Amino acid sequence: MAKRSVVPFGPQHPVLPEPIHIDLVLEDEKVVEAIPNIGFIHRGLEGLASKRDYKEFTYVVERTCGICSFGHGNGYVHCVENIMDVEVPERAKFLRTIWAEIARMHSHLLWLGLQADQLGFESLFYEIWRIREKVLDLLELTTGGRLIFSVNQIGGCLKDITPDMMKHILEEMDVIEKDLRVVQRTLMSDTSVLSRTKGVGVLTKEQAHDLGACGPFARASGIARDMRKLGYDAYGYLDFEPITSIFGDCFARIDVRIREVFQSIDLIRQAIAKIPGGEIMNPVKGNPKGESIVRIEQPRGEAVYYVHANGTKFIDRYRNRTPTFANLSGLCETLKGANFADVGMMVVTIDPCISCTER
Repeated sequence: MAKRSVVPFGPQHPVLPEPIHIDLVLEDEKVVEAIPNIGFIHRGLEGLASKRDYKEFTYVVERTCGICSFGHGNGYVHCVENIMDVEVPERAKFLRTIWAEIARMHSHLLWLGLQADQLGFESLFYEIWRIREKVLDLLELTTGGRLIFSVNQIGGCLKDITPDMMKHILEEMDVIEKDLRVVQRTLMSDTSVLSRTKGVGVLTKEQAHDLGACGPFARASGIARDMRKLGYDAYGYLDFEPITSIFGDCFARIDVRIREVFQSIDLIRQAIAKIPGGEIMNPVKGNPKGESIVRIEQPRGEAVYYVHANGTKFIDRYRNRTPTFANLSGLCETLKGANFADVGMMVVTIDPCISCTER
């Protein structure tokens, strides 16, 4: 009988940038059970809701995570706008959508570079992050920030995107798409990548559904669920379908996310072509009273936001259920039966964001 041992993976790990902690039960080099342990970097951000003006709290919410910052701010302002029955100008809805998709590109490219590094493909890591710099430059040009943007406001947007900026965005989309095609051909046909990811860490469609997986992790297992199809912001005006794969393995998760970057490029082009003129902000007066739940599609998957307000300038409760929290159960399922040497690579394939999960 093989001897069992428990090996802690994280929270500090030489090949993983996220402080995730998983206790791995091993039989020789095989994982037989994975037990997650969250809470290592809990920061008490949700508790600040009762200590900051509800408008100022928009900036606190964005700092839940530097990579997902735009989506967090967007989800929060949607909740307050629902409570206060605020009508957001049409142009502001399109601006939010453009920024959300540029931020999705930045997040996916960051992850893709880290995945390449996990697979030992360091030169590809640098190439992908070189492409990502172009995306960050666009965010800096239009918002003034590269990671924290602070353009979401209750009632609309703080800044506008000028016609010259939009023209530049479209030009850069052409360059990024061309460069990314080269990366896609290289990564998806490399024999070392295929041998490490094909058929590894399979999560079936039934398992993904039962374990509540979301985002690209679930779509790689064949679940065509994307919160953008709810039509919030300007997504109801755009033509797209969720990108899926039927294989559910590590390779499928890479494939889905690469194709989602191309989808984001297409959505940005559509949004710029259809964006109307007009105001970008409706003034908001008074304090919110009531509660609201909003679901949006973060780069990592479905995020749920809850706000309860009491009619004062301080809200009673803010709650955020992040995609990584939902995907940890699925991750632990995929780790069963895996080789210990593949654990780091497999953890990265769910695109974990522990600072989002442990607020």
